[in-house]
Amino acid sequence: MSMRTFINLDTPRLILRRFRETDLTSFMEYRNNREVARYQSWESISRVEATKFIAQQSRHRPGIPGKWFQFAAEVKAGGALAGDCALLVIRTTPRIGEIGYTFAPAYQHSGLATEAARAVIDFAFGSLELNRIIATTDCRNAPSFALMERLGMRREGHFVHNAWFKGEWCDEYQYSVLREDWTRVRLA
Repeated sequence: MSMRTFINLDTPRLILRRFRETDLTSFMEYRNNREVARYQSWESISRVEATKFIAQQSRHRPGIPGKWFQFAAEVKAGGALAGDCALLVIRTTPRIGEIGYTFAPAYQHSGLATEAARAVIDFAFGSLELNRIIATTDCRNAPSFALMERLGMRREGHFVHNAWFKGEWCDEYQYSVLREDWTRVRLA
């Protein structure tokens, strides 16, 4: 698949695609939810910021080193925007990627974030031919690191007071999976 012609990724329940203007209301709703933002780098998003974000993301393609690409996660049954799953190819080490995910409360605890992240990792190892995928989370965010473990990622680090985050020091876990291990993990 040429990255210039990227259209979407299909999973059993989701279509992972570029953001589009019609996502604005749903995107703002979950991005402005206090619980959703709790462990994210942002607190909220204005209409102007959200419009700009969606316009930028709709023009990007996945796999550009140093640029996050947010895959909009659309539920096949009904077409609702459930959340997004992000991929960053590290600029200084372009065979390594980082993933992240944000889902609206109504779609959490349903396996959709795991399904989306699995598809993005498949894409990163397959189409982008990356060698390693990492993910980092606040140690207090148990649902996030549980998702990483469901994906078969291994915890490689516990960084104490690693980030000044929303007015306090926080500890972070870092997880990873190697391309050579992914096929085994996916079949388990």
